[in-house]
Amino acid sequence: MTAGPGSSAPPKDYQLLVPRDWFRIDLTQDRWRGQLKTFVDRQAEGKNVPAEAKQEAWATLRNTAEAGVRGGALEFFLRPELDDGSVMPASLIVSLIPRTGPVTPQDLLESFEAKEQQKGRAAKVSAVGLPAGETVLILTSTSMDLYVHMPGAVGYLALAFEVPVTGITGPMYRLCTSIAESLRWVV
Repeated sequence: MTAGPGSSAPPKDYQLLVPRDWFRIDLTQDRWRGQLKTFVDRQAEGKNVPAEAKQEAWATLRNTAEAGVRGGALEFFLRPELDDGSVMPASLIVSLIPRTGPVTPQDLLESFEAKEQQKGRAAKVSAVGLPAGETVLILTSTSMDLYVHMPGAVGYLALAFEVPVTGITGPMYRLCTSIAESLRWVV
């Protein structure tokens, strides 16, 4: 059974609809490095990708995954962006951020607004309503981070999209938004 924002029971899991062509890596399993290597090898296969570029892509993605694992990441989705030999993908990292006190979505919004102001980035911070619940959105030219308040005061589920090549505009913005709007809680 799935639940919307009105449910107050902590969810057992979540469901997220991600396009089939996105490669899923389960970061909760020790085999994620092998899955990541498989992705890089498949993207370079049959293309004229220099070994250095392949190694750089592997190192960048590995570092991203390792940082995600340290921060509570559960899944890493990758989508190749270009057919010109580049293996740098668009990506989505799904992370669980457990509750560390009574942090409301409004508190989180104000905290992120202050941080972004200190950094001087041109990030847009706002509150949005998703079918899964209250959400804080941080949008930059190449990223979209959503912090979805989980029912039952469990914490937040973070959806971190990175689109380094084309940026978060037009069709990619709509795709990332559609993925985020598909989030449902399993109770």
